[in-house]
Amino acid sequence: MMKAQTMRQLRRIHHYIGVFFTPAILLFALSGALQTFRLQEEKGYGGTPPTWIVWMASVHKDSATPRDRGGERKAQRPVASAAERNRPTTKPAPASSKPSRLPMQVFVALLSVGLIVSSVLGVMIALNNAATRRVSILMLIIGTVLPLLLML
Repeated sequence: MMKAQTMRQLRRIHHYIGVFFTPAILLFALSGALQTFRLQEEKGYGGTPPTWIVWMASVHKDSATPRDRGGERKAQRPVASAAERNRPTTKPAPASSKPSRLPMQVFVALLSVGLIVSSVLGVMIALNNAATRRVSILMLIIGTVLPLLLML
């Protein structure tokens, strides 16, 4: 058993990490669940998916909104004639600057670390409670084994 002061400190850390990352955890959990059934795609949704599902999938997969990553379709150019293909070309104008994805990617990496730390602290807190330790261990085992069995 851990000291009461240590347990209070672990609970406080677990609490603040959990509260800070909960909105993002919920967003990524929901968007991941939607993607499990490919609802962001026409074939999964059974037609054109709602914009909010496409947006969530884009944030989840690409760390950017569809607009930020160039989601708008560009008109295809007609095939050039032989004379046009042989003509010297100038460099195309640089594309409009897109927002950097790095800040969101760093946040998602921190979210992953926070979720791992918070989960480990939660298990430590759960296993420290003698009254619920056996059930906690059983649930931990089931929560580990069941997804593995479902993938077989």
